[in-house]
Amino acid sequence: MMEELEQGLLVQPWAWLQLPENSLLAKAYVTKQGYALLLSDLQQVWHERMDTGEVSQRAKELNKRLTAPSAAFLSHLDNLLRPLLKDGIQPDEAAFSCERVAEALILRVRSELSGLPFYWHFHCSLASPSVVSQHLIRPLMGMSLALQCQVRELATLLRMKDLEIQDYQESGATLSRGRLKTEPFEENCFLDKFLVEKLPEACDVGDGKSFVISLQSLYVAVTKQELQVGQKHQGAGGPEASSSASHGGTDSQLLSQSAQPGSSEVSSSAPETGPTGTAGLTQRPQISKAKRKKPRGLFS
Repeated sequence: MMEELEQGLLVQPWAWLQLPENSLLAKAYVTKQGYALLLSDLQQVWHERMDTGEVSQRAKELNKRLTAPSAAFLSHLDNLLRPLLKDGIQPDEAAFSCERVAEALILRVRSELSGLPFYWHFHCSLASPSVVSQHLIRPLMGMSLALQCQVRELATLLRMKDLEIQDYQESGATLSRGRLKTEPFEENCFLDKFLVEKLPEACDVGDGKSFVISLQSLYVAVTKQELQVGQKHQGAGGPEASSSASHGGTDSQLLSQSAQPGSSEVSSSAPETGPTGTAGLTQRPQISKAKRKKPRGLFS
């Protein structure tokens, strides 16, 4: 189950989050069996993974007035994270905040579930070197190699176009519009010019937003390819990871299990004050209340 969560997280694209405190890169994967979350401020990377038992325990600690199946809490967390990761900003009806505590990063959220306040804290600890390698170093190296291959293909295509134009000229063809005339493509000169004129702007990482906007399709393709290769090496293919979890029902359907024997109930007990440092969030799910020299190659 934990392997499934990590595989699902690997092929998720990165999102850029603008929170009140700072901006973060984030990716998450939620299923009925648990969730995995990865956050980075481009200086450090934080990671959390929880199974159903851990989710139930934390929900109980933070929400004493709510009792529900872990699948209901996970479904609600998925519904809260999805728009945040999709749009990169907090929706009007939601509020997220983050806080550094020693080497950990806590992402706090407050919402409503079954008409009652719902609090959640994602306690993310520093990611291990293997996690950083799996989600950043290896995918970025793979993306660099893929882009290098793509650029070489384009350079080859340009040289073929130059030969085509030369053949037209030798056959007597002329341009009807002089402004369209170009010089034959020379790869080494292009590379030297690029390094001098374009590189400073092209490699300006900034806060990571340009990476998220421009390169996530390639990131997901590379991570999926790496996952498939890893599965072949293991001799067995794992379940295909999807971009989002299917919970098999809404929060209301999940919480309706509380009316059946053996299921948890959504109950209201003594008044409760929310955890400190949590801002207000008003998303209200519809639920019921029960008791990712040959010419030099470009960038080679």
